[in-house]
Amino acid sequence: MLDVRRLVLLRDLARLGTIAAVAQAHAYTPSAVSQQLAALQREAGTRLLERTGRRVSLTSTATALVQHTEVVLAALEAADATLAAARTGLRASVRIGAFPSAVRTLLPAALATLARDHPALDLMISELDPVDMPAALRSRRLDVALLHDYDIAPTPPDPTVDSIALLEETVFLAVPGNTADNTAAEPISAARDAQWILGSPGTLCHSVALHACQLAGFTPAVRHHADDFTAMLALVAAGQGVALIPQLAIAQPSPQVQLLPLAMRRRTRVAYRRGAGGHPAVVACVSALRSATTAFLD
Repeated sequence: MLDVRRLVLLRDLARLGTIAAVAQAHAYTPSAVSQQLAALQREAGTRLLERTGRRVSLTSTATALVQHTEVVLAALEAADATLAAARTGLRASVRIGAFPSAVRTLLPAALATLARDHPALDLMISELDPVDMPAALRSRRLDVALLHDYDIAPTPPDPTVDSIALLEETVFLAVPGNTADNTAAEPISAARDAQWILGSPGTLCHSVALHACQLAGFTPAVRHHADDFTAMLALVAAGQGVALIPQLAIAQPSPQVQLLPLAMRRRTRVAYRRGAGGHPAVVACVSALRSATTAFLD
């Protein structure tokens, strides 16, 4: 019988590309990872890894084994969900990941509902960029995550994650209140000569803003980087540039800022490890988040 923990290491090698990266993800030494993969290869009775210079790559058999591993891990999650549903009372530690604007707007009401209806749940919130959340779910640092993408830059499906649609919101171009002409049919195109405020490189907000400008036919002149939408709006109000702001991040619009609606939409999903959708704690979190979203939009 193949060792599931070793299969996870092989799966992560396929995703991360190097033994050093797998070791870092699991807090192992590279030597320990290599030993475990060698043991898996002996269990399999066939070659799983090939060395090319200083790197290793997966054989076709190993690639097929990784696909089976995803099925096995999802089945184990589903089995754990079945056992949890059979127990009396809902007791669990639930680690929830969310992006900043959701932490401020949706999560407080959802946490209050969960505390009222399921007082034995031990809830912990972590604020993360959406690009980091699938890895956190895979490594079990999170159990539930609020992910988002944009319709102009959809995120490819992740075979390790299931999700449920939660919210679709308008994205605005925020411009200084004294901007002369804000009647353009395509506000982003009209802002091609403006200074731009973007998220930090590597974040989803940064890549989406760049992509939106490129679709409009130009590369933005970036003046500032900020990862908090409130900070972005303050910079816009101070005449420091323009920025893309989703509806959820607009609490009290400033009179020094004009918000121009775009055709672009930001889409938020509740995500969890594949197979875990039936776990009572996940079901409770999804329900609470849906209720909080409905109340916020109303």
